[in-house]
Amino acid sequence: MKKQLLTFLLVVTALISKAQTESQIPFEGMDFTWQNGSDRRDSAVLTSKYFTGNVMIDGNVNYSFTNPIDHTVVGSTALARTNEMQISAVSFGGDFNFGNARGRIMTQFGTRSTIVPRNDLSQFRGQYDMATIYRYLPEAYVGYHFDVLHGINVDAGMFMSYIGLNSYYQAENWEYQASYTSDNTPWFFNGIRTQIFPTNKLKIELWLINGWQSYGTFSDMPGFGGNITWCPNENIKMLTNDYFGSDAVGPLGGIPGRKRFHSDNSFLMRYYKNKQSKGISQMAFSLTGDIGFEKGAGVNGFDNTDPVNNPAQYFASGMFYNRIWFHQNKFAWTIGGGVMTNPGRYLVLYPTGDASPLPNPNNPTQNGGTIGTHPFSANPGDQFHGWDCSTNFDWMPNQSITFRIEYVHRQSDVPYFAGPGGVTSPTGYTFTPFGPGTSYPNWAPDLVKFEDKIILAFLFRI
Repeated sequence: MKKQLLTFLLVVTALISKAQTESQIPFEGMDFTWQNGSDRRDSAVLTSKYFTGNVMIDGNVNYSFTNPIDHTVVGSTALARTNEMQISAVSFGGDFNFGNARGRIMTQFGTRSTIVPRNDLSQFRGQYDMATIYRYLPEAYVGYHFDVLHGINVDAGMFMSYIGLNSYYQAENWEYQASYTSDNTPWFFNGIRTQIFPTNKLKIELWLINGWQSYGTFSDMPGFGGNITWCPNENIKMLTNDYFGSDAVGPLGGIPGRKRFHSDNSFLMRYYKNKQSKGISQMAFSLTGDIGFEKGAGVNGFDNTDPVNNPAQYFASGMFYNRIWFHQNKFAWTIGGGVMTNPGRYLVLYPTGDASPLPNPNNPTQNGGTIGTHPFSANPGDQFHGWDCSTNFDWMPNQSITFRIEYVHRQSDVPYFAGPGGVTSPTGYTFTPFGPGTSYPNWAPDLVKFEDKIILAFLFRI
């Protein structure tokens, strides 16, 4: 025992000695502007001693080849409307600091304030309209920095989850329409986060949160999770995000006996760099794999053979993207895609309109109303398998603007995407009556198994 203790102390002493010779600022000097999900600017513009500002505008025009009559996009957190111009997000705010006290506030206006939190059923537990009061705040937290190791930050409030690799902000992503892995995993958390930097190349996060992309809790149990990010050098990034909680809701309320586990893992590598080249200036790829399950109260994780506790209810997905930059990083071409399987559909983004299983089909983030008359089912055992691919080309004349044209194909094994008839009504308008006793007694949402889109996006950041 003494020998083992001595060995442990020697290792700790060596790590402390090594840390003292390294920069005390985590990841200082490393170029992360190439990474998927990271700020591509090398410096902030709106900066001062106590405040660093951030302004972003995200707009797009997208065309759906299925041409739904109601212009509604199904199954996306990036897009809400098709065949017309839309402002997905207008965000402004920034980081405040005084001494070791810190805080961050970012606002969001546009369609993302409605479509991102739409599957959050925690808002229907109890009183007060959390969807309205929080929907315009993707990030809002206060914290304190401790000068220990290479820094420890403790923050409380709403912060980005970064599960699925992509950033919440489209200006930081390689692709506009995220693959299933990112689009069906959480974008934000509400709770307490502790960031620990043992070295200048390693970050460890611990989360105590309300739940899985939820404003409130589904039961008396909070969610727990964490992140480990390691960048041995500026060309490699490895990370894992892991979560455990109780986030299921049934017709009679919360299901505390059903537990959820999820693991998200990514590897990024820049395998070529010559930023001054007028030909190819950078090349990189990202690989992400997710696996998770729900178990208890009628579902049984990966096991579909138990005669009492079944069926299986799990999530497995992966995505791969490769990006090539040209002409001193002024242009870039990205190609990639992914696959997903989710028996039970517990993470599938629900269709909207009359196909919605949520309490208010016309506005899923507001209390009241009833589910659609033809709801997309998400019962234990309901199957969902999907795959997608996309390619895009970016023009980035400077660090603050990106013009992107993207082609996307998405497919599923069940009718899911909006077809020509849309999901709203026979005319595409919410005020058109349908059903028994109306002019449209037999109308139903038109869901199809695939969709193809062309997206033209305008991304500004300063």
